Amino acid sequence: MKLSGWGNYPRIDVNLLGARGAEAARDAIRNSSSLIARGNGRAYGDSALNQTATLSMLPSDRILAFDPATGRLECEAGILLSDIIDLFVPRGWFVPVTPGTKFVTLGGMIAADVHGKNHHGAGSFGDHVESLRVALADGRTLSCGPSTDPALFAATRGGMGLTGVILSAAFKLIPIETVFIRQETHRASNLQEAMERFEDSQHWTYSVAWIDCLAGGNNLGRSLVYLGEHARRDELPTTLNAGLNAVHRTSRRVPFNFPSFALNRWTVGAFNELYYRGSRPGVNFVDYDTYFYPLDSILEWNRIYGRPGFVQYQCVLPKAASAAGMTTLLERITRSGMSSFLAVLKLFGQQDGLLSFPMEGYTLALDFPANSATLSLLLELDAIVADHGGRLYLAKDSRGGPALLRRGYPRLSEFNAARAKFDPRGKFSSLQSQRLGL
Repeated sequence: MKLSGWGNYPRIDVNLLGARGAEAARDAIRNSSSLIARGNGRAYGDSALNQTATLSMLPSDRILAFDPATGRLECEAGILLSDIIDLFVPRGWFVPVTPGTKFVTLGGMIAADVHGKNHHGAGSFGDHVESLRVALADGRTLSCGPSTDPALFAATRGGMGLTGVILSAAFKLIPIETVFIRQETHRASNLQEAMERFEDSQHWTYSVAWIDCLAGGNNLGRSLVYLGEHARRDELPTTLNAGLNAVHRTSRRVPFNFPSFALNRWTVGAFNELYYRGSRPGVNFVDYDTYFYPLDSILEWNRIYGRPGFVQYQCVLPKAASAAGMTTLLERITRSGMSSFLAVLKLFGQQDGLLSFPMEGYTLALDFPANSATLSLLLELDAIVADHGGRLYLAKDSRGGPALLRRGYPRLSEFNAARAKFDPRGKFSSLQSQRLGL
């Protein structure tokens, strides 16, 4: 069947299998010469595609254990984050780290070692995982964690499924009092002001910025910076429900693929101007869906880019080089006249994983239509990222090359050694790993 990542690029024929439970996953591994596990298909590129065998873990979605005293939760890898949130938010619990969509699986979150708007304080999701069960190429199932078989654990978190199939995981939820986020909005007239706001706001739990990547000159990188905290019951205005019942938002669906010309410099530029000018600086209270998952209210929003699909370009630059590097990136994008419908800036804290994406510094995520002009521009952006000591996010990548990977991930040799130990014949493979020479 035809399958793709969330960007609808590339789209290829694959042999799609399904696994309900550990034994079914082991059978698929045993009977396949090459295989990669797949969650809900929210990796943007080709990291969960294998023509020989792509193993869907969605049927493995059970909750295995929960301790209401500590918040420790153990689930199978195919459970959706949305299901965890729907079940546990009314009980006063939230996930310690969340990406920008809740339609991802637990296994996918670990394989990509996802980060959120709180990385500067909480690290990535892998920092909160206490244990994993992984099915290996030789038929064994091993439990691992930070202190139990730490080499397998370190290579599996962020390892993009290349060490084995994640079967289940345990981690701790965090307590919350309400479903609301106390959000403080700031306008920043340029990139420097946005970065200063991030630096001055590190005591906030959450921070993220929307960037107008078409603004130039003195307004290069103008932004809206959103700071956030889980709201307490005693600080909510009386007009809001202080309970833990989820706020039900109406989802809309993009019914068809937009024509390729729908998103262009003029339409995106007009939207950016209205969005920036229409923002209301100050404090307000929004539900967690609005703060963490704004795009989830638009189902199949990837169709906005049309049938050819789109690529997301997410890079991180070390902190010392972030101001100069991000300025150069935005200047090049602005000169190109190419429109990124979504442009997001975040601040990362310290992290030193094998293939985990974050490093201490700033990360920029951009969306572009998948066409030849975009691919040419991204080669130029690659060179800027490399010159400033940065790297690309593998969960978003669909076209990067092996040279930038080797240069950007200094612990790649350690990952390769661990992978060779647990999968010496390279059974676990994806289009991405083949493209990058992993």
